[in-house]
Amino acid sequence: MEVFTEYRDEIFAAFWTTIQLTVFSAIGALVLGTVLAAFRLAPVPMLNLIGTAYVNIVRNTPLTLIILFCSFGLAQTLGVTLATRQSPTFIEDSSFRLAMLGLTVYTASFVCETIRSGINTVPLGQAEAARSLGLSFGQNLRIVMLPQAFRAVVIPMGSVLIALTKNTTIASAIGVAEAALLMKEMIENTAAVMVVGGIFALGFVVLTLPTGLLFGWLGKRMAVAR
Repeated sequence: MEVFTEYRDEIFAAFWTTIQLTVFSAIGALVLGTVLAAFRLAPVPMLNLIGTAYVNIVRNTPLTLIILFCSFGLAQTLGVTLATRQSPTFIEDSSFRLAMLGLTVYTASFVCETIRSGINTVPLGQAEAARSLGLSFGQNLRIVMLPQAFRAVVIPMGSVLIALTKNTTIASAIGVAEAALLMKEMIENTAAVMVVGGIFALGFVVLTLPTGLLFGWLGKRMAVAR
């Protein structure tokens, strides 16, 4: 407990960064993943090809590689930093936002497939009925398909969010001051390796276990009766 007391403020700050990374990346991944799911279901071949290629390429690329590309490829090579260079916290802000971009891009491929699986649970007759009423593909998707799809995939979406929470540890590769980076520094500065590992394992359990329980409850509450 002495280790926790000594690093208490740093631990809370690191997990707060982890939470921020998770929340912002989840929002971005949900938006991008929904767009990609629409592309994959679109009657336009080019959009379908773009969505399929994105999912197959990104989903099979290691997240570490994507995060490093955002840092070295976008920031150092192309000069895309996503932060104001005049800011005194420029390096921290840039690293955080680039990590968030990488997590968003990666997680969106899984969100896309989750939503697409939810759309596949909607009876085909409903889509045909919507088309017979004169609804366009976009209106059909927005009014008929997506509302039911989201309700059908609440629990799988919770699993994606839990995976995203754990994947934030990869952000330490580009110096984002989240939980994994602090754990590495603490292990280097103290001999209590098991205690440090236990503290951070418990921290992630505290973050992910309630998420799983919440989404499980929501999934049962919002289940679509067939």
